[in-house]
Amino acid sequence: MSELPVVVVGAGPVGLAAAAELVERGQEPLVLERADRAGAAVAEWHHVRLFSQWSELVAPAAGRLLAGAGRQRPDGAAYPTGAEWAAEYLRPLADVLGDRVRFGAEVVGVARRGRDRVVDAGRDSEPLTVHVRRADGSEERIAARAVIDASGTWGTPNPLGGDGLPALGERAAADRISYRVPDLTADAVRTRYAGRHVVIAGSGHSALTALVAFADLAEREPATRVTWLLRRGAVGSTFGGGDHDQLPARGALGLRAKAAVDAGRIAVVTGFRTQAVERRDGSLTLVSDGGQTVSDVDEVVVAAGFRPDLSWLSELRLELDATLQAPVALAPLVDPNVHSCGTVYPHGVKELSHPEPDVYLAGMKSYGRAPTFLAMTGYEQVRSIAAALAGDHEAAERVELVLPETGVCGGAGVFDEPAQSQGGCCGAPTEPEVLTLSAPQSR
Repeated sequence: MSELPVVVVGAGPVGLAAAAELVERGQEPLVLERADRAGAAVAEWHHVRLFSQWSELVAPAAGRLLAGAGRQRPDGAAYPTGAEWAAEYLRPLADVLGDRVRFGAEVVGVARRGRDRVVDAGRDSEPLTVHVRRADGSEERIAARAVIDASGTWGTPNPLGGDGLPALGERAAADRISYRVPDLTADAVRTRYAGRHVVIAGSGHSALTALVAFADLAEREPATRVTWLLRRGAVGSTFGGGDHDQLPARGALGLRAKAAVDAGRIAVVTGFRTQAVERRDGSLTLVSDGGQTVSDVDEVVVAAGFRPDLSWLSELRLELDATLQAPVALAPLVDPNVHSCGTVYPHGVKELSHPEPDVYLAGMKSYGRAPTFLAMTGYEQVRSIAAALAGDHEAAERVELVLPETGVCGGAGVFDEPAQSQGGCCGAPTEPEVLTLSAPQSR
């Protein structure tokens, strides 16, 4: 099977980084992307400025590949928007990779050739088969020696409903609900929300980004009302580490959101887990599982995170954590029920392996339902995976990354349960916190 390609699913930041790592090690990648361009998911949040600098957003092998092709590297100290990240890095990287990246190719399934997940016999000697649907509707099968799924989670946002399923009436109110941070710089979008009562649901950095944007709108359009719904019982450490955050722009985002709340431009409702969305007299009323209501709502922005789509991996033997749907060895490092400290321990092929040989979930998808991720984490993941696939196990096991801490310490968990301290910050390595910045890639 050594002559077969390593199939990478998704031409986003981590998928393209994986391809660059493989090329550098003499391996042949084939990147499959269902969209018509690289970084398509990133481009959907084009208006959001990342809190990571360019120096942290260009994967090491990708930077070397671009330099070898004569491409100029962006200013490392600058903070790009999603649009700039896609246009100035992801698309040029895909261009340099050339025919190794195929667009309009949606992966709809992966299996062992001639074996469903139940069959043991001959499994180790058969290649993986990647089932692809082309843009014209035709299908093909691609044999692969390994598969790196870097398709992300952008296409599967979490619902408003507090139990993980859409709230009663949520689907019927879809015309009033957005699951992305709206681009309020666009005239049509700003007109939709200006002078309205807008509810923002969520507690991560995507929610903080929305809070800052809508607070600015409310300042310019005083008739605009903004209500922030939190499932947790108190704001607590939601605003992040502020000046103690080792990513200054990330800390500044939380401080701006806090200032907007303190100034009274945002009303805060805590302990609200939405059970129903009701239409009343032309507006919406949100009802919690405890009977609380938020009424006269015109628009809802749900920034409650994302989840992985595992349906097309159903014939593979994956070992996923029952809670997070992340690889079992990785899950304890990123579980929000355990901690909310600054950084996750850098990890690689060891933590990302499954009973199905040579199959890896990488990038945001590897975190399952955990809410936080940094591009640097994904770059280290695929560096390690590529080293392992090239037979360099020493490099695969070596840690080549130090992640910035958030400055937050005191495990909040889902219901603000205190963390059990075992020394150090919260006693164990923890996850980085992000907004939607290393956004999941389309497959």
